Amino acid sequence: MTPEGQACSLLLADDDARLRQFLELELREEGYGVRSCSNGIDALTAIRQQPPQLVILDWMLPDLSGVEVCQRLRSTGLRVPVLMLTGRDAVADRVEALDAGADDYLVKPFSIEELLARLRALLRRGSGTDPAPIEEQLQVADLLLNTASHEVSRGGIPVHLSLTEYSLLLELMRDPGRVHSREQLLHKVWGESFVGDGNVLDVYVRYLRRKLEPTGQPTLIQTVRGVGFLLKAGDPRAVAP
Repeated sequence: MTPEGQACSLLLADDDARLRQFLELELREEGYGVRSCSNGIDALTAIRQQPPQLVILDWMLPDLSGVEVCQRLRSTGLRVPVLMLTGRDAVADRVEALDAGADDYLVKPFSIEELLARLRALLRRGSGTDPAPIEEQLQVADLLLNTASHEVSRGGIPVHLSLTEYSLLLELMRDPGRVHSREQLLHKVWGESFVGDGNVLDVYVRYLRRKLEPTGQPTLIQTVRGVGFLLKAGDPRAVAP
């Protein structure tokens, strides 16, 4: 169910028939409307024809891998939240999944409770709802973020962000000039139930810096060592990150 109590549409892509059947049953029991497929091409086609509210992709899909499917989705601007399932647990593999545009990853074997918690966190991130009202347009220096359209620009140039990148930037822009602790950002962006590697925050900060701080432009995301991050204009970046 979505945070608003409505049934949530979900696309599941996994070539393991037994696991796929088990997940379908569990997800439907939780109130999700589930469509499923067993290969990458079918997953890509189904998502493009009828975009779901959540996507679960197995990394090792036939035809197109989950990483390739995610890359192609992001290249078209589709921002549906993606959870990647993988048997790979190396840091480089996690970074590859996130670089491809996945919003979260879950290493096999996993518990169904953790999977459901990850999906709830992705729904909260993608819902755009928050109990505290905020301004429709936020600005820090020449960086603009429109909370209604989810558009971001710097110096008048559009910046295309993934769902997680947008959520992280939004948290920083809601209170610029104040240090946000690592714990606060993980809680706000990845949800109360986040149990993954806290280094994922550093990965996404790096992504944002690459997109928002081109060479020669003032930096925006400042690191407060041992504490966290804050958003304010700093010295021009001399070299690309």
